[in-house]
Amino acid sequence: MGERTPILFDFSKELYEKLSNLKSGVSDLELYEFRYALENIQPKDGNWTSIEIPPQSDIEKKINDSSFYQEIQLKPEENCKITIDESIADLNRSLFAGIVNNVYDLYWVDKYFYFDVRGFLFLPRTIYYTEAVLDHLGHNPYLEFKKRQSNFDNYHGIGFRDFKEANKEIDRNLINIVEKLTTNKSTPIIIAIAGPTAAGKTEFSEYLLEFFNTNNKTITLVEMDNFFLDRDYRDKIGAGSMSKESIHFDLFRKTLIDLKNGKSCNIPKYDFVDAFSSHDPMGKIKDGASTLFVNPADVIYIEGNFPFLFEEIIPIIDIKVFYLTDDPIRLKRKWKRDIDYRKKYDPNYLCNRYFRTQFLKAEACYRTQLEICDIAVDTTQAHIYVSRKIFKPLEHKT
Repeated sequence: MGERTPILFDFSKELYEKLSNLKSGVSDLELYEFRYALENIQPKDGNWTSIEIPPQSDIEKKINDSSFYQEIQLKPEENCKITIDESIADLNRSLFAGIVNNVYDLYWVDKYFYFDVRGFLFLPRTIYYTEAVLDHLGHNPYLEFKKRQSNFDNYHGIGFRDFKEANKEIDRNLINIVEKLTTNKSTPIIIAIAGPTAAGKTEFSEYLLEFFNTNNKTITLVEMDNFFLDRDYRDKIGAGSMSKESIHFDLFRKTLIDLKNGKSCNIPKYDFVDAFSSHDPMGKIKDGASTLFVNPADVIYIEGNFPFLFEEIIPIIDIKVFYLTDDPIRLKRKWKRDIDYRKKYDPNYLCNRYFRTQFLKAEACYRTQLEICDIAVDTTQAHIYVSRKIFKPLEHKT
């Protein structure tokens, strides 16, 4: 790697000036604010000159290795407080030191990482569009739009209204596609929308409800998250959040079949703040718990992270939509939604969990669903893909 350039005396000022060139919100901070944040991740001895700066190839290898993410601790503690996992902290210290020492240029850093100013961390960029995904989707987008989410580059958190407004044109065109695919189709129709948390699935569901109600079709929404088992139980048995073992799978499958057959259902209810299910791991209602009643309808709309991941479910679904928003945008949404409003997580726990799960979830289920979906929506890149299977029917109905 050769001799290192000596780290400047005022490390924080040099790092501040360089990170301000990234579209991350750092430029909106005063230097003293930046220094407050940097103190939370500085070496225990405060000596930035002692930080190891690995070669870029070592960094790239690490962030593409699932074992790196699997070993991240969600709730490490120091002095009875949750802290940032040490492997995350070490990686970020190396990146900070490498940037200041001119070992890592900002082009390389920005290619592989994005900087979240509220967590004050670099997180690896997740690859969703593999060759297999692009082959399925035909490589070229069906529709392209203005990238309105670029206005969020320096936001520290993204609220519901701003996000919904930025995606409005894309969502309206997605509705048009759904209309073409459902016109003259016998009911009930099951539409499933998959995608990462905070991608905008809930916002889109409002448009879908409005569209079908306006067109005199009844619609029922089923949130897949309500089928999650207690988080503590999932953690105890080591069930990944994208596995059959993490949900009341038999109840979920039975619900879809019953609704497809025009039957009403009682489904589990999940407390999103305390992470408890109304049902025990055996699928029985807990004492004193309440459930959700779901009526049959012309359109059954399933929303969740992975509604068409499992082969037993895929044949039941008529239209499979994957709805994606880039990780940096989703993390900003989660700061606003889960920390500011829901007060759902400890901030360091949120950072640890988000850092750990994005790569693993993409590997476990997001790319798999992208490879079989009918429609793929990317609100950040501002385009809509359609699979080869439905391209011709859509063109025929244009």
